[in-house]
Amino acid sequence: MPIINKDIIIKAPPEALFNYTSKPINLTQIWPGLVELKNMRTLPNGGFSFQWIYKMSGTNFSGLAECVDIIPFHWFTSRMTGGIESMNTWTFRAKKDKTRVTFTMDYQVPMILAGRVDTDTLNNMNERESELLLENLRTTFENK
Repeated sequence: MPIINKDIIIKAPPEALFNYTSKPINLTQIWPGLVELKNMRTLPNGGFSFQWIYKMSGTNFSGLAECVDIIPFHWFTSRMTGGIESMNTWTFRAKKDKTRVTFTMDYQVPMILAGRVDTDTLNNMNERESELLLENLRTTFENK
């Protein structure tokens, strides 16, 4: 399974960034391939579950996401099942008046794309999308 690990420094407190990214509805504002979320509900651990539609390499995939581990204001991990299988972890580390945000995605290339798109090309596209996700998060907070 490919693993993407990207980080960025954002001039905002970790609590604010955690609160924003841990609420699924906000992800549609910053995640380029995330097309739709529905049926969001709060879980007993404080995280969320939701149904998603995601576009990768011109193909729509759907599934369920569920927060499987969470430490408020520090990190959370969501398991995505369905058309794309992945574990996504967000980590927030304070650095004076800024926060280092790390996004890690451990995912499985969908079988429907495995024969159609070169794996290296697909991985490069997902690396770039993860960078855009973090840049969009920074823009959201630093342009307020």
